[in-house]
Order: sequence, then structure tokens, then C-alpha cells
Amino acid sequence: MKPLPTLLMLCFGISFSLLGQDIPNSYSLIYEQDFTEKEAIDEFEMTDQRAWDLTVEKAGYALAISQQSDYSPPFRSPFNIAMIKSVSVGSFILEADLQQTGKEYGHRDLCIFFGMKDPANFYYTHIASKPDPHAHNIFLVNDAPRVAIGKKINGGINWGSTEQWHKVKVIRNLEDHSIKVYFDDMTTPIMETTDNHFNIGHIGFGTFDDIGKFDNIKIWAPDQIKPSKNFFGN
Repeated sequence: MKPLPTLLMLCFGISFSLLGQDIPNSYSLIYEQDFTEKEAIDEFEMTDQRAWDLTVEKAGYALAISQQSDYSPPFRSPFNIAMIKSVSVGSFILEADLQQTGKEYGHRDLCIFFGMKDPANFYYTHIASKPDPHAHNIFLVNDAPRVAIGKKINGGINWGSTEQWHKVKVIRNLEDHSIKVYFDDMTTPIMETTDNHFNIGHIGFGTFDDIGKFDNIKIWAPDQIKPSKNFFGN
């Protein structure tokens, strides 16, 4: 028997599974972007528009950061951010494909941003080859330079070649204040913590100071808040 289509499952209040994770039946798919059209890039606000572009892939395009952004954050935090203009949420489940296209070193990273209130207040997960006080952790930027807040962190990840894609999932739950990050294995988090500084905010993608690509973005949430405009003031 074939599984029920997602739309029918949502209509009848049935929960469904996303790569090993049950989606609560109170959630719905609020955003999906696979970059099949060039106009998709207009859905993002960047810290520096000139640093981002769409690259040609086997199936359409991918959002790519290929150079350092000309951007000075209010406090020490990532420079390269592409934020989804239309999405501002509290609890959510995010899935995306990531490809790191830079050289291998300890801080070789890509980041996912969430709970973004403004350029000086947000969370981000820094997914890197090796953990240290400034890499491979969940970070809080709270009107001060970023601080690692992860309570359980694995020993780092293997990005592999510059042509290798990886599946990443981030789960934010406001009820228990939990944050969990998954990499390829969607059943065991590579990092997790609890924190309640920010409850609602934008979601974005990027890197501290590296390069990479993002594709096949999906976000589930129980609700969505009216988003901000002109977030980075550029």
C-alpha cells in the first residue's frame, strides 16, 4: 500500500515522517524552495547581495555563497547570511541539502540561522569539521559576540569532497526550549541544547567565512509570524 500523500495526511490530522523524524500533526509545510527558477534568489535578503548567486546543478539551481561578504556585524558573528524574507517562526523543523565547497581545515563550515530578531540577536548552528570554542556548536548572539551554548556536541563532521551534498535538519521546540541539529543521520543529533533567549525569528543560511551551496529547503511549523522588512538595512 502506498503512503498517503502529505496533503491528505495534513487534512486528516495525521502525523507523517521526515527522514526518521515525526512531524507533529499541528505543523504544516510553510516554506519549500528547490531553486528550479532563477527568481528564487529574490526570496532572500543577504548581508551582501554581491557575494551570493545561483549555480547550475543537475536539477535546476542551488543558492551559493562564493566570496566573503562586505559586511560588518554589530558583534563578532558570521559575515555571510542569506535570510528568507517571508519566514518568521517559533517552533519549526527545517530540512535542507548543504554542500561545502571550500578547503578542508578545522573550521570548514556552513551555518543555519534561526530565531533571528535583528542583526545582533539570533541563534546559529556552525557545522564544521572539528569542534572548539568557536566552531561546530550552537551559538547565541545576544547583543554581544557569539557564545557557544551546545550541551551535547559530537566530534565534528566530514564534509568530504567539494561536490558532495549532505542532508541537514534543525529542530527548534519552544515548549521545552530544545534545539537539535542532525547531519546525514536523521535519528541521532550531532549537537543539541536548550535555550529560551529568542522565541520567534527569521531563518537563514550561510557561513562564517567560507563558501558553499544550499538547496531543497523545507520548513514545517505550527504557525508563522509576520516577517520583518529590510532586516540588514541594505
